[in-house]
Amino acid sequence: MTADRLDQLAINTIRTLTLDAVEAAKSGHPGAPMAIAPVGYTLWSRFLRYDPADPAWPNRDRFVLSAGHASMLLYSLIHLAGVQAIDKHGAPRNRPAVSLDDMKTFRQLGSVCAGHPEHGLTTGVETTTGPLGQGVANSVGMAMSERWLAARYNRPDATLFDYNVYALCSDGDLMEGVSSEAASLAGHLKLANLCWIWDDNNITIEGATNLAVSEDIAARFRSYGWATRVVDDANDCEAFAAAVDGFLATVDRPTLIQVKSVIGYGSPGRAGTSKAHSDPFGAAEIAATKAAYGWPTDSQFLVPEGVREHLSGALSARGGKLRAAWTETFNAYGAAHADDAAALTAMFAGDLPAGWDATLPTFPADPKGMASRDASGKVLNALAQATPWLLGGSADLAPSNKTALTFEGAGAFGPSSYGGRNLHFGVREHVMGSIANGMAVSKLRPYTGTFLIFSDYMRPAIRLAALMELPVVFVFTHDSIGVGEDGPTHQPIEQLASLRAIPNLLVLRPADANETAQAWRVALAQTERPTCLALSRQALPTLDRAQYGAADGVARGGYVLAGAGEPAVILLASGAEAHLALDAYERLTAEGVGARVVSMPSWELFEAQDKNYRDAVLPPAVTARVAVEAGSPLGWDRYVGQAGEVIAMRGFGASAPIGELMTHFGFTADGVHAAARRQLDGTQ
Repeated sequence: MTADRLDQLAINTIRTLTLDAVEAAKSGHPGAPMAIAPVGYTLWSRFLRYDPADPAWPNRDRFVLSAGHASMLLYSLIHLAGVQAIDKHGAPRNRPAVSLDDMKTFRQLGSVCAGHPEHGLTTGVETTTGPLGQGVANSVGMAMSERWLAARYNRPDATLFDYNVYALCSDGDLMEGVSSEAASLAGHLKLANLCWIWDDNNITIEGATNLAVSEDIAARFRSYGWATRVVDDANDCEAFAAAVDGFLATVDRPTLIQVKSVIGYGSPGRAGTSKAHSDPFGAAEIAATKAAYGWPTDSQFLVPEGVREHLSGALSARGGKLRAAWTETFNAYGAAHADDAAALTAMFAGDLPAGWDATLPTFPADPKGMASRDASGKVLNALAQATPWLLGGSADLAPSNKTALTFEGAGAFGPSSYGGRNLHFGVREHVMGSIANGMAVSKLRPYTGTFLIFSDYMRPAIRLAALMELPVVFVFTHDSIGVGEDGPTHQPIEQLASLRAIPNLLVLRPADANETAQAWRVALAQTERPTCLALSRQALPTLDRAQYGAADGVARGGYVLAGAGEPAVILLASGAEAHLALDAYERLTAEGVGARVVSMPSWELFEAQDKNYRDAVLPPAVTARVAVEAGSPLGWDRYVGQAGEVIAMRGFGASAPIGELMTHFGFTADGVHAAARRQLDGTQ
């Protein structure tokens, strides 16, 4: 059989596998995978530098299916390419990443073929996609990672990093605002290693795209600084290949390839309808479609002889050879540049350098103290000097977030110098989070920064970091009504509670400079979840740890800050409000009341402790309890019980100096003391 005939057979195999899997599941999106199958196949068979036997090879090209609803396209390609499964540590699992049996359980419980591709669940899925726009936004982080790695680690005699990033996106992806943020920044950064392939089929769920879109999208991308190319027919593999060649020849900007397709192509009576986008076809139309392809109409999950060997052979011949040459280069690199090779090995393994926290600063007691955002900046700079692949930045707020790396050699990442570790995202919170996720799946350790109130703008990326188990650090400053005069638009209320509600997300709100240092230590030690640091704008006293509990109690989430023995009343707090609890504690102690202060920087860490520890910190017999936090009261009842009192915000803030605000809303030592007295008197 000729190569051309095998190519078409492979394309139709992808289409029919999609039909069969969606029909078996009675759920899914067959139209897009069928229409764009020639594009995916051509990219993988002719261009992708990828070794199916070593899918974690660091210099592989990345393929991101941003149009995650077309997941059967990716699962079919992974299957036909013979990609081998690996575990989360990169060890082989001695099985295919996606088998035919896996595709037969598409969208079923426990299947590696989930409805939308999930990173970590299925080998070959570079990032979790499905929420439109996230995949292309992640791809910018991947492309930035390649540029940074190349600038930092390539040598004249050793090219370790020169991979490309391809993202296949839909009309819907390009409607989502995050994709515009991503494209704008990618164009500014001149990421010539980045190619977005736009499946321009003019269809979304509700109907034709002209219901809601009328701009010239390609012109918009050119205004961003992208090269654009057009393929008039998705079935024209040669035209698409020429467009990819054009991308590879472009060295000064990213590329958008606009591929015009007809959704559900080849399906009699269904092509071009929105129904083909979202529904199974049914047995009769599947049979008619297979007949149009010259396929046995009664076949199920048929992979004709030679198809697997054709695609896997093409990838292995190209990618396997490149990977072997890369390994040889890396071994020689290790002999000539031992320290850098060791750093890369640790980074690929998800480890931190030996002694990474040895320079963690400690802060002397100081009643004036400093804002926890200021302490964070000092800690971050110390840790970053010991961890070369820790890099990040802020959404145009670095001077306020204290997220700038200021030591010699840190530098700024930009189109003229990709080796800098300070990233400038502009006022683009959403894509900042998505880019950080793309860097994290590339094995870098990224952090981001903005005000806590603007976590709302980046929540989809935070949620996906938690879902993908990525150790991103999200720095949030201005963590309460302590923002002051900026008023309720900038004063977070419900944000802490809503972040705590996200599974697998670690939230830390430290009470002073030393708790902040320990919070960073905890955050960087994470390997399978992201962390949010909530930090104050206002100065907080640095506590005398000879008098109060040791700050390393942060690692346990909650700890006894003051008071011993059997308390009569327990005061719980996080962040700035811990100092109000301490002031009330001193007054209660002077009055002869046995009181205890519990610092609660992290509910998640505290809940992870064993019951004996939790009961030792919060004795069940002590029911007189007061919690104080300048945010929503939601959730604090788990610690104070129904009889306890929570001093919190039950509305939005106001514009005024911080002192007036705290008094107005009841965040005073007098208020905490009075609440404790009510608890003791049973008058709550």
